[in-house]
Amino acid sequence: MTASSNATVQMYDLAGSDESLRFSPFCWRARFAVAHKRLALDTIPWRYTDKARIAVHGADRVPVILDRGTAIADSWRIADYLEDTYPDRPSLFGGSAGRGLARAISNWADLVLHPLVLRMKIGDVYATIHERDRDYFRQSREARFGRTLEQLTAEAHAAVEPFHNALEPLRRTLEQQAFLSGQEPLYADYAVCGAFQWIS
Repeated sequence: MTASSNATVQMYDLAGSDESLRFSPFCWRARFAVAHKRLALDTIPWRYTDKARIAVHGADRVPVILDRGTAIADSWRIADYLEDTYPDRPSLFGGSAGRGLARAISNWADLVLHPLVLRMKIGDVYATIHERDRDYFRQSREARFGRTLEQLTAEAHAAVEPFHNALEPLRRTLEQQAFLSGQEPLYADYAVCGAFQWIS
């Protein structure tokens, strides 16, 4: 299916207490994917306690995009949707084999990079989110890690060395080529870059 060249995508995007601060690595993946497809994007600030706003679209977390009457949740499903809906625009994967490899890199980032980044930055995230989100954030993250937020913040330094070690495959790859995907960035690069946007 070929879509209109002047399409504008809307996206619910996680915001801090300052609406201009957007820090979700998954939302950044979706933003990069939309930009790669050369589509216009309007973002809608969303916070953790705004779940009712996206529940109407069958989602309980962001990113959620709205495109020509279709709602798509989850950064990977968004990438799949954009690739299949806009085949006349630059490919996010470079073919079916690239799609499979991009999924593997995305899963690696989810399971390896993200937990380490969160351990390093959890105190900073808590300080930047909206006040009304803080109880939810504290309860959900303390349940996930089995430690208080204060303990996690105090232990943040312990994640630095494992994080640097986890990056070694990326360093070796980027010594040999310009991007993880080769000579130009594709979705695998965006999946990793989202984690670094979180850090910054």
